[in-house]
Amino acid sequence: MCGIVGAISERNVVPMLLAGLERLEYRGYDSSGVALTGPKLFERIRVAGRVADLTAKVGDASGLIGLAHTRWATHGQPTEANAHPHLGGDSILIVHNGIIENHQDLRTELIARGYSFTSETDSEVIAHLVHHYFEQSQNLLAAVQATVGRLTGAYAIGVLSRDDHSRVICARKGSPLVLGLGFGEQFFASDISALLPVTQRMVYLEDGDIAELQRKEVRVFDANGQPVSRPSRTVDVSADAADLGHFRHYMQKEIFEQPTAIANTLQRVLELGCKPALFGPEADTLFANAPAVRIVACGSSYHAGLVARYWIEEWTGLPVSVDIASEYRYRKGREQDGTLIVAISQSGETADLLAAMRSARERGDVKVLALCNVPHSTLTRESDLLFLTQAGQEIGVASTKAFTTQLVALYVLAAALAQSRQTLSASALDEIVGALHRLPVLVEEMLALDGELDKWAHELSHYNHALFLGRHTLFPIALEGALKLKEIAYIHAEGYAAGELKHGPLALVDENMPIIVCAAADELLEKLVSNLREVEARSGKVFLLAEPGCEAAHDGAHRVLTMPVASGPLAPVVLTLPLQMLAYHTACRKGTDVDKPRNLAKSVTVE
Repeated sequence: MCGIVGAISERNVVPMLLAGLERLEYRGYDSSGVALTGPKLFERIRVAGRVADLTAKVGDASGLIGLAHTRWATHGQPTEANAHPHLGGDSILIVHNGIIENHQDLRTELIARGYSFTSETDSEVIAHLVHHYFEQSQNLLAAVQATVGRLTGAYAIGVLSRDDHSRVICARKGSPLVLGLGFGEQFFASDISALLPVTQRMVYLEDGDIAELQRKEVRVFDANGQPVSRPSRTVDVSADAADLGHFRHYMQKEIFEQPTAIANTLQRVLELGCKPALFGPEADTLFANAPAVRIVACGSSYHAGLVARYWIEEWTGLPVSVDIASEYRYRKGREQDGTLIVAISQSGETADLLAAMRSARERGDVKVLALCNVPHSTLTRESDLLFLTQAGQEIGVASTKAFTTQLVALYVLAAALAQSRQTLSASALDEIVGALHRLPVLVEEMLALDGELDKWAHELSHYNHALFLGRHTLFPIALEGALKLKEIAYIHAEGYAAGELKHGPLALVDENMPIIVCAAADELLEKLVSNLREVEARSGKVFLLAEPGCEAAHDGAHRVLTMPVASGPLAPVVLTLPLQMLAYHTACRKGTDVDKPRNLAKSVTVE
């Protein structure tokens, strides 16, 4: 969840390190720091603050080898003492992303050896261990290899030494790390976005790899210490993807990028139809024979999975279960052989999801389908089948375009399963695919409601609590809307299936409780209207987002916003956008940090 950048070059690396940190600040922004070494240079600069504060403190410092880090606090408060890089002995500096589970035992051992600790972090033990082994071998690579053999947990680390100006070492296990290849200079980072301004040639390290970067070459060693060759890839991503343009926040930019992101995700689908081959050459056979589907995900991706359950069950008759990855990994049940495990992740590096996927493989002869936005991520490399969403880089911590493109991918999956299993008529399948052709335009039309939702936000920003209601596929969208409001506006919000009101939440409803409701023109509309009458009878203020044809729900509503057109089974995708815009404008009204909400980070690579 922290951001790491490292470089070795024949030129000053400080501007590149700081620019890389700016691009990674969405991964952590409690504190930040840089480490520099070279002839007559061994310097560490840290701040309990953001990259802008660090840049001011760094000033005109320069160096030919460097590490940089922006932190999301796990062990210890966000203070300068706990900021990375950490010093080992008097000659080693390290940065670390992850959690070292046996840090307390290692700390006790190192204190007995005479080392002093100046931070509360688990990471500092790495620095002292490397120093201990370097004192024995005078070989930085060997010292890091010996150190990682002692670590239990997850890590991506970068290491430099005061006494070796020819190399920098990095290693990964459970946390992502990528190398960037240059000419006379080499780089590494926890995300390719940090490296795009300097190179597009990347090497993705495998779990357990250690890399030694020198100015003219890179060597990679596997978990057994053996030299290995990892393929280099040219990444076709523009460095400008992280530019704000004329938008105020990245979240706002990414909300308005959704028509394009959805159209890009659908490009092959609209050419070929919702065919199983979109997911891999074996997909047709695997889909036809799967006895069940289990979806595992975290956060917003979990909500997308909840929506997909309705589509898959309705169109195929397959039993579908949806699990929060962090809970599934600790369950003990066995999976039926042939079960299709659908693993959903924006980054493909989410620690709990990867652990859940691996756990599923241990429970039965299952096949894993990855729905992911990042090619070459750990999830995509370890899956049997793959569908890449085309959301582009998402920087705002609160997911927007990644979520809606996941919904689109799951809709396509449901249709492809139905085609393989022959559970829908040709005309029904044509209707499902036909709806996708209209989707980018429908989403574009929703963005025109932005000004009206800003007016709603002015009122909503004065409340401390909110309830979100929906039925059928819009129930998970109510959960997602509540999550967005919590994440960025810091308003306590809960999402419920509307039929659950009388089973508890109705006790909270009074004139001070806004109720945000999503209504679709479907067979459950009458049931939803009855639920709204229960709210109105208790003076609850209903803010109604409704498709055309939902006029019966308008009576008694405090505010009504009618969507431009009905969207049928794609209503969950279309109705997501006004909830995103509502949360965004509410957060702006409250003056919160929209892109970097407190206590949260973008990529959750620790348990």
